[in-house]
Amino acid sequence: MGFKVVELPQALPPARTHPCPPRGRAPRRRASAASWTRTSPPPTTSPPRRRSQSCCAASAPSSTPRSAASRRSLVPRPRPGSRAPRGPAPASTASGQQAEPSARRMRGRRRCGRSACPRSCGRSNGSTPFASTRLEALVGNLEDVAFSIVRQASKLNLSSILRKSNETELKQAKLLNAVNAVRDIERELVRIRTSRPQWTSLIMAVDSRVDKTLAILRPQALTDYRALLAALGWPPPLSSPDTQNDKYSQIPNPLVLMNGENKEKYSQSFLALCALQHVQANREVRQCQLAAATPAWADSKCFDKTACLENGLWAIDELVHPVASRMEYHFAKWSEQPEFIFTLVYKITKDFMDGVDDILQPLIDHARLAGLSAKESWVTGMVKMLVGYLERQIFPALVTSNQDQSTVGKPEVESSWMHLNDLMISFDKRMQLLADSGIQKVASLSEGLSRSLSVFSIYGEHPDWLHIWATVELSSAQDKLKSEMEDETNWSCSDSQNDQLGHVENSMKFLLSTREDYKAPPLSEFVVKTALSMIERGRALPNRGMQIQYNRSSSVKFLNEFFLVLRDRCEALQLSNTALEDQSISKASCAINAARYCESVLREWDEDTAFLDMDPQGSLFAGETSFLVKLGTNYLEQILSAILLEFEDMSWEYVQNIGSWSGQTALDDQILDEENTGVSPGFLGSLDVLTDRTTKLKLYLNSKDFLDLWRSIAEGLDYFIYSSIRWGEVSFSDTGVIQLRVDTKALLHIFRPFCSRPEAFLPFLSESLRLLTMKKSDAQYLLEMLMNDTSSDSCLKHQGLHHVNARQAAKILRSRKFGG
Repeated sequence: MGFKVVELPQALPPARTHPCPPRGRAPRRRASAASWTRTSPPPTTSPPRRRSQSCCAASAPSSTPRSAASRRSLVPRPRPGSRAPRGPAPASTASGQQAEPSARRMRGRRRCGRSACPRSCGRSNGSTPFASTRLEALVGNLEDVAFSIVRQASKLNLSSILRKSNETELKQAKLLNAVNAVRDIERELVRIRTSRPQWTSLIMAVDSRVDKTLAILRPQALTDYRALLAALGWPPPLSSPDTQNDKYSQIPNPLVLMNGENKEKYSQSFLALCALQHVQANREVRQCQLAAATPAWADSKCFDKTACLENGLWAIDELVHPVASRMEYHFAKWSEQPEFIFTLVYKITKDFMDGVDDILQPLIDHARLAGLSAKESWVTGMVKMLVGYLERQIFPALVTSNQDQSTVGKPEVESSWMHLNDLMISFDKRMQLLADSGIQKVASLSEGLSRSLSVFSIYGEHPDWLHIWATVELSSAQDKLKSEMEDETNWSCSDSQNDQLGHVENSMKFLLSTREDYKAPPLSEFVVKTALSMIERGRALPNRGMQIQYNRSSSVKFLNEFFLVLRDRCEALQLSNTALEDQSISKASCAINAARYCESVLREWDEDTAFLDMDPQGSLFAGETSFLVKLGTNYLEQILSAILLEFEDMSWEYVQNIGSWSGQTALDDQILDEENTGVSPGFLGSLDVLTDRTTKLKLYLNSKDFLDLWRSIAEGLDYFIYSSIRWGEVSFSDTGVIQLRVDTKALLHIFRPFCSRPEAFLPFLSESLRLLTMKKSDAQYLLEMLMNDTSSDSCLKHQGLHHVNARQAAKILRSRKFGG
């Protein structure tokens, strides 16, 4: 239990890393710098040397690392072109012993250059000979330990795992020495990468040899760990003895039942495996950094910083695998009832949760694996097991049924998909609660944890399955919408808000939020709720990209189809070609209200943080929102145009005769006032129709759009009447001015329930009447002032006239006939 991941004692003595052996001692043959890389610059004084066959980076290494003895026994071959010895080989042993020190000294001089002095090797400045020789020694130590572990593996069996005296402890110590050797190699590679970033070939050569050695160490370590688990009685039976008596009890956990000695052995094996995984994770981080900085490695696949640890611990995954093999026996009987599969996985996970947390969490903390939880790793392993089974057995059958022409579009196929995804959503939530129990999470880590714990990660590997799910969701929603649209009452607008509420209460209804505020039909609320339910189901997907893909294939398409239905209903009315009727006004108003309500909902969704995180580049519903804005604006303009054209047709004769009415001169006994003057008969019909249209629009249309619409109607009528009067050609007598004032007041009376000063929205008629009702002296003075270009604008502003210009005002004043 005294093991620490960071500092582990080495069981084997380190090899000599000094390139210059002492005189009189046989040096251990190591590969030169050229054996690691062909691009690293060797010292200029070093003569060409023979490349060691065992250490050359270009040669294909064997699958099993060579021992030190095997590497020493390799005899270098003569260089091509070198002379063969003239004399025969020495036969006597004495002559061989005398020649051996000289040969050793010559090899030492060749390896060091001109002299055997350590300073010439560049040890102080980290040059190629010393760095490559030190790395060769470190990698050699790692390969020696790996060879020793593999050779020792054949001597152990299951019966000897738990014996008091056996070779298991020695094997664990060797594995820890291998971890320390890898850690030393990593430190040396980091130092070289920092000081000599151009030596990428040397680093790649070292990584190649270390990866091949680790590829042998990891399976062997996992095999030993599995053997230890089997000796401890793992996996336990999935059912307890009380199950036969219909009594629920938790399954006995062998990890909790371990005695002191077995617990110590398991702890050492667990820590050694965690140390191996931790050093592998550090290597992946460093290799990713090298790949990002090296163009030659730009295409290599790299993981995140915690990619090796994010998907679970190897030691805990090995606890899951034997349990999964027993559970899959029961899964095969429940292929038509997947709810039993999810229930069994949840039960097993929960039963072993406390034992896993009590036994393994202290070991994880002792291994200094910061940020890792035994609960999360256990839940992650069980979820991965379930995902694997669903990927192999359940989903392929559903995909085949969905693609079968005889079953396409059948309700039972779609219901199977929907039911399975409902089970997955519920299972995900329950498993997340198990993993989060007793843990306070950091917000920045929540996304990564949910990604590793989600069953929906199965869609990340199979985007076509995700598209099928979205299509099934869309088809189900479309069927429900079709049945709802067939009921015409779902298209009717709410008419509970009428004109009896008064002006004060109506003015408070411009802050709209609910469907009733927008007077939208009930169908629009059904569409919004259905789309929201699809979006909520899609939030179970583990990452943003999958959520966007799902929503664009389901909820966004569903909303688009409904919006097209709204457009088609408005186009069928042909508002611009036919006279407005009550039914057409009602249908058009309901469609506009539905568009405005859906637009407000989509804008609220875009401001939600969940949707902002889903699509940070822009709004997920930007296209749909702009479509609704254009739809509402276009058909409001069509209603406005229809009302103005209808008014123009009915009042055309009246407007053309303004200023030229017969009998403008009053009788001598008639009093010229507005009380005795009625509205012109040719103007009454158009006013009645206008009153009816505005009343119906106020009843059916939402308050915001009605406000804009009646103001636009008033401005359009003002421009139409003013521009139709032939100013300067007609002469307004006192009677004509009074008649124009009476008709204008009747027109303003229609808009007075909507505004206290409707004159502000008929500015040209109001200012024209102000000019026509001026006294003769004032009118003549103003006309003289208007002739002066420098003071014309100031004079008009002084009179409160801000819309007509000097030229228009002069024409109006000239059309006034005084004394008539």
